[in-house]
Amino acid sequence: MTDAYDYSDRIGRVEPSATLAISNLAAEKEAEGADIVDLSVGEPDFDTPENVVDAGKAALDAGHTGYTSSNGIPELREGIAAKLRGDGIDASADEVIVTPGGKQALYETFGTLIDDGDEVVLLDPAWVSYEAMAKLAGADLTRVDLAPHGFQLEPALDALAEAVSDDTELLVVNSPSNPTGAVFSETALEGVRDLAVDHDVAVISDEIYERIVYDADHVSLASLDGMADRTVTINGFSKAYSMTGWRLGYLHATEEFVGQAGKLHSHSVSCATNFVQRAGVEALANTDEAVEEMREAFADRRDLLVDLFDEHGVDVDVGDGAFYMMIPVGEPWSGSSASGDEPRADDADWCERAIEQASVACVPGSAFNAPGFARISYAASEERLREAVDRLVANDLL
Repeated sequence: MTDAYDYSDRIGRVEPSATLAISNLAAEKEAEGADIVDLSVGEPDFDTPENVVDAGKAALDAGHTGYTSSNGIPELREGIAAKLRGDGIDASADEVIVTPGGKQALYETFGTLIDDGDEVVLLDPAWVSYEAMAKLAGADLTRVDLAPHGFQLEPALDALAEAVSDDTELLVVNSPSNPTGAVFSETALEGVRDLAVDHDVAVISDEIYERIVYDADHVSLASLDGMADRTVTINGFSKAYSMTGWRLGYLHATEEFVGQAGKLHSHSVSCATNFVQRAGVEALANTDEAVEEMREAFADRRDLLVDLFDEHGVDVDVGDGAFYMMIPVGEPWSGSSASGDEPRADDADWCERAIEQASVACVPGSAFNAPGFARISYAASEERLREAVDRLVANDLL
């Protein structure tokens, strides 16, 4: 049956989220009784810390169920600004917008900065929603492939320099990275800074995974000289505090930017949920121990997977953050790291076979503009990770 709606050109520019599509398929199969090892979801498998839950309940009991000021309650914005100052960013509460999730902060940033035909530069592999948000805003995309460089930015700075020009409006940097787990070095970020200053480019620094780092140091881009007035820092509570369903994020930029983005914010979502914001205050103040326990568990799982893949001749480029790993997939199997030169099977086909034959859910690398790879999330128990590898091996998928 057809309908009478006349759909906008901008909605036709984008496809549904591939990561959510795989996760939904896994959920459907589980509802039908299948035992799916779901390594597709970008969600910590830990409960929200109890003290944060208690703070949310207390806020509900206290009647904090109405609207707040559009940009967020003062206590939370002050807490976020203090956190950012600890990261070396000269931040004040007036430079913060609290949003219903980090996605909304990103969406508002693209909507505030991008006009039809503006150039946005993405670093591939790139999280799926960057492309969609840029296209919805009318952007033209230029992409820089990090796969030949082990997913690292520093060795790809020359390629980035070729991509960025005076015509570039916005560059998107995500460190630690989804989908690769790469943490970009301070030298790499200084290279971004130099290009941004030379060409007068604004930069999104998506730092949603900054508390989940292992053998590297996280550097906030806005803390570098020359970047404070041209960086929009995006962060949130979903990953570090295992608060995905609470939907709480934020952006930090200049007070002028906040004034402009606040128009979009106030006319779209009005404000983030009142009692959730109050739980966020508690998360910032009193969860370091819980965050560290989760980080250590993810580090152990990452190392376990590296060992398991190594046992089966699979060489992966190991990231130092987040909870993702990109594995090369294809026939014939080459067993080499991410050079991108070897013949690969279609990664979407591989992922389809993985879920249909092995009951293991992964996300095709092509969803992140990284064909020939599959993204796995190790936000699952060590037992389930072992089971996943065993199933993939048993079905000749590794």
